[in-house]
Amino acid sequence: MRILKALTLGLLLAPGILLAQGVSVDNVRIWAAPDNTRIVFDVSAPVQYQLSLLEDPYRLVVDLREVRVKRQPAQPAPTDKFLQRLRGASDNGKDWRFVLDLKKYAQTKSFQLPPNEQYGHRLVVDVFNPEVELSPPDAPLEVEQGPDRSREIVIAVDAGHGGEDPGSIGPSGTYEKDVIYKVADRLTAMINREPGMRAVMVREGDYFIPLRKRIQKARDHKADLFISIHADAFRDRRVNGASVYVLSQKGASSEYARWLAARENASDLIGGVSLDDKDDVLASVLLDLSQTASLEESIEIAEEVLGGLREVGKLHKSRVEAAGFAVLKSPDIPSILVETAYLSNPAEEKKLRNPEQQQKIAASIMKGVRNYFRSNRPEGMQLALRKHVITKGDTLSEIAESYQVSVQHLREYNNLKNDVVRTGQVLEIPTSGG
Repeated sequence: MRILKALTLGLLLAPGILLAQGVSVDNVRIWAAPDNTRIVFDVSAPVQYQLSLLEDPYRLVVDLREVRVKRQPAQPAPTDKFLQRLRGASDNGKDWRFVLDLKKYAQTKSFQLPPNEQYGHRLVVDVFNPEVELSPPDAPLEVEQGPDRSREIVIAVDAGHGGEDPGSIGPSGTYEKDVIYKVADRLTAMINREPGMRAVMVREGDYFIPLRKRIQKARDHKADLFISIHADAFRDRRVNGASVYVLSQKGASSEYARWLAARENASDLIGGVSLDDKDDVLASVLLDLSQTASLEESIEIAEEVLGGLREVGKLHKSRVEAAGFAVLKSPDIPSILVETAYLSNPAEEKKLRNPEQQQKIAASIMKGVRNYFRSNRPEGMQLALRKHVITKGDTLSEIAESYQVSVQHLREYNNLKNDVVRTGQVLEIPTSGG
């Protein structure tokens, strides 16, 4: 306790000591996620450091050698699950000790990162609960099975980037992570209002999630579709328009090899079948079948979403594109990536900041998803979509065709006097063709 008090006193007496030489600590940022907290030290160059975890009470000590600190460190939010507060001081004028008071025992890992387009050198310290990674995932909502009910279609909505990763930055300083989160949030709300569908928000706040962990969260919730939302950027500010991507064959091949090589240690399932006890030939066949089916579905869904986006703005490409995005590499979940616009284009940056445009983009993606699942319901979900909400342009004959029922039966089932329908009207879909 004596040492902790001395550190606190040192910080209060001299919070902004500047040294003539050494590495400068320009900022300390804290990002709290549901299952970890990341502390980022922005430094002017690679730094010598040492971590020590102390107990009674639990605290993490970060010792930095030959540094000067330019400002007071940030403080964790009250809702942070791991950090109570962050203190720092120097007792010799050249070495600094930061003390992170922990709310409970936690494990840590640390690493340094080189400069990129947004940041300079960084020392990253992650604090996490080891039990989180070992505990079972949140159970997906259970829906009672029976002759008149079926489970919902689960759609994972992934807002790209987050936390210390802002993504693209527009000419006016707009962060990609912020605007696409708002689009994703609106899309999630629309999906949850759709009968027979349920959305899972992959990133539920401003924090970073590794790409493969995003895929894993979708798999944990038994998602039937994974949608990753982004805003593109290019050095030429005149470039504009939306795009929709699926995994390229090259990317699929590399992922295929990775899964096959790691199957003995993987707890993941492919099409509901574990690979860890299968020989090479059978595992290879199962992977190939699952991945081929998933990619074919991805392309069909992407085409529907691209059609929806065409109605709300310019397309950068008139056809679905293929690329090796890591976030699309799920062999058993159809996955698409939507580039909503070019944030580097001043006009599109302005539109993306507009709540009305965010709503339009979300609605266009929703329309594509709805159109696909009208006629391509996953196995075991024949009764999941028993209602249909009329959107602009819908006709009774098209609705009847998509649900494979007759117009007359649909009309009689809903007590309609004619074939006229209005936007927002809800139709009940008969379970037989009639």
